[in-house]
Amino acid sequence: MVSEAQQRAKKKWDDKNKDKNRIYRYRSYARKFIRDLATDDDLKELDELIDKRLRNA
Repeated sequence: MVSEAQQRAKKKWDDKNKDKNRIYRYRSYARKFIRDLATDDDLKELDELIDKRLRNA
């Protein structure tokens, strides 16, 4: 069980850090997809997208 003070503190942090929270959430979704759901074709496509992104960085 989480105390009310902890809940308020988390809400305050979440409100101030919406972009960070979004990044954490999307990163988690991506990892879950890659680990548990992606087909071989999905993984190949993601690999190509990552390679292309890294070359342009």
